[in-house]
Parts: sequence; structure tokens; C-alpha cells
Amino acid sequence: MNHRCFLRWASGITIISIALLMSLSVRAQLTIEIIGGAGAAMPISIVPFAGEANFPLGVSGVVGGDLMRSGRFRLVDGAGIAPRPSTAEEVNISIFRARGADAIVVGGMQPLPDGRVEVRFALVDAVKQQTLANMMYTVTQPQFRATAHKIADVIYEKLTGEPGIFSTRIAYVTQQGAQYQLQVADADGDNPQTIVTSRDSLISPRFSPDGSRIAYVSFENRKPVVYVQSLLDGKRQAVANFRGSNSAPAWSPDGTQLAVTLSRDGGSQLFLVAADGSGQPRRLMSSPGIDTEAAFMPDGQSLLFASDRGGTPQIYRLWIADGRIERVTMEGVYNVSPKPLPDGKGIVFVRRDSGRMQIATMDFQTRQVLALTPGPMDESPAVAPNGRYVLYAGQSGGRNVLAAVSIDGTIRQRIGALAQQVREPSWGPLH
Repeated sequence: MNHRCFLRWASGITIISIALLMSLSVRAQLTIEIIGGAGAAMPISIVPFAGEANFPLGVSGVVGGDLMRSGRFRLVDGAGIAPRPSTAEEVNISIFRARGADAIVVGGMQPLPDGRVEVRFALVDAVKQQTLANMMYTVTQPQFRATAHKIADVIYEKLTGEPGIFSTRIAYVTQQGAQYQLQVADADGDNPQTIVTSRDSLISPRFSPDGSRIAYVSFENRKPVVYVQSLLDGKRQAVANFRGSNSAPAWSPDGTQLAVTLSRDGGSQLFLVAADGSGQPRRLMSSPGIDTEAAFMPDGQSLLFASDRGGTPQIYRLWIADGRIERVTMEGVYNVSPKPLPDGKGIVFVRRDSGRMQIATMDFQTRQVLALTPGPMDESPAVAPNGRYVLYAGQSGGRNVLAAVSIDGTIRQRIGALAQQVREPSWGPLH
């Protein structure tokens, strides 16, 4: 649920089809444009891999694109060097240092008799004059893009000390005309797959902790119902289909339960339900207001939620074992949609400031709040599994679009799909 949950409940829709998993929707492919960057980006040279010109899709270009979009790296031209190195031993570091590169990536692609391809790469630290990685993958051609993302993850982690997120997936809802689709794509927006197609709105997609399932809300029988659907075989199951509204699913860290908002007993309150749909829901607490938008903290011992129990929408924290509740946000009159950082040290959330909806972050220890986006209508934050970036829904040119911002606000990207409205993002786990 986004901030509109405090204004009205969504009207009913009818799901008209569950599309086959893996069905490709070219029209929904996202494009990513960097509109801000960090001044301290590391200069890195990605040398075109030996032999990759013999294949429809090379690898080095995808690797370079991943690293550049992260905002942490600046590409230094590695073409035109003769002889062109393809192994760490062949790298003449002085040539690359003269071009301003601090790191160098080289590699090669070699076809094998069984039809597979050997993809190898090396990462050289030009400053320390050390080989940081030297790896090989044996893959099929359809696996080239996934392999490139893996290579980019290795490079990113070796050079920053943080896990890369290029092999992760994102989910989002698109609208084109009267048709809505729930889609899953690679983190760079490529390889979109349609999961659900509907004549009306779909909301709140959430990846399971292992990335194999996705929870979402549809409105069959003219009311919201929470479903869990397998991303392996497309099978789905209703896990919250009680009297009244069933909404805002959030996975427990072990993947066995979902926190949901139910109105079955009156009002809108938080419950726990089994992720396989078994058993009865467990009510977590009671209040006279709307309690919704739950999100588990990484240790699973507590969860965040938004509530207007104090008169205005604010963010609270509930300790599940003893029912203790703490108000988290103290400033402002509108703070909703909390998402914890992976290290548990803070949150990302939506705040309203001077009429503008912004994505912000708060550190638990200092209680310092930092606005990451300018608004005017930014919502539905989804935190990358390495905690470095936030995906969110915004508006541009009268359209609903996705965008991303670094956790310090220095790097911003606009993410769009041609002729479509895009909203309700979710970020999958590390592979």
C-alpha cells in the first residue's frame, strides 16, 4: 500500500489472466538514464573481450553499463590499445595509468565443442599493480547477460567492499491503456517477464527472501486479496482472503510468514499469516486507527509499520515477542511507507514536506533525517539488498515512472518504459 491507503481503499478489479511465466513483454522494457553522479567515481577501463565479436551479445559492454549506472565508476576508453590484452598477464599497466584508469578489466570468450562458451575475465588494480580477480564461467549463449551481471558483481565487490546488486531482480506494475501488468526484470531493466495481467490495478508486489516467490494484492471478487505466486512455475495461492480488505503484504526474513493488513474485525489492523496459506491469522495488536505498510526488520524480531493512531500518519516499531510499540518518526505530520536498511541501522520512508512527497532516510542512532529526492510525488521506496540504492515511484512529464537514488542522495537515475505508466517497485534479494 502507498500513502493513498490513508485516504481510501482501492476499488475492486477482476484479474483476467495469469500470464505464463517467462513470457517476454518487449514494450515494458525499462530504460535507465543517469541524471546525477558522485564526484569521486573510480576510473575503470573495460577492454572489449577477445572473441566476443563472434557472438550476437558480448559481455564487456553489459559489464561496463552495470558499473557506470551504479554511479561509483567512470569508464575509461580501453579500445585501440595494441596488442589488446585479454589476460591479466598481458596488461601493460603503464598504458592504462596514462589514460587515467585505476582498474582494468580484460577477458575472452571461446566457443566449446558442446556448443557452450567459455567466458573468462580478470580484474587488475592498476594502482596497487595486483590481480584482484581471475575467473572463468562455462555458459550457454542465453546466459551471457546473466554472466555479465555476475562479473560486474565481482568487480563491484572487489573494488568497493560491498556486494554488487547487478544480478538481482526488480518487480513493478505497468499500465498501458486499460491493461495492468505485474512484471519482473533484471536490475538493469532488461529481460522483463509478465507475471500477472489485469484489466485494473495490481498493487504491492513483494519478493520472498529467497527470490523464488512474489506476494501481491489483486482484487478478485471485487475485493483485495493477497496472493503468493511462484516465479518458478507460475502457480499461485491466496494467503489472505478474509472478509473485508486484505492488503500490504510483507515477508518475514525466514519466508514462512507474511505480515498483512486486514479489516476482517473492523478497522485496518496488522496480522501474521502463513506464507503457504495454512492456519488462521494472528492479530499483532489493536488500535483505533489504520495500521498498515508493515516491514520486518532484518532480524525478524520486530517490524515497522505506518499508523495514524496518534492523529497523523507516522512510523512505529512493534516488537513481536512482547507487543512493545515505539514511535519512530517525530518530525513532520506525514511519514509513511517504512523500509528497513539491510544492516538494521536505519530506515527509508516517504515524508511530506511543504506539500511535496519525498523519499527520505533516518539513522536510528542519531535520528537524523535526510531527504533523498525533491518530490513532488515520490512514493513506494524499495531498498537494494546491499543498502546502497533506493528504487521508488515518482512522476515525470505527467507519467508515473520509476527512479533510483543512492542512499546518500548523490546519485539519481530516471527509469522508464515507453508508452507506459510504471509504479509499485520492489527489489529482490541477492542471489
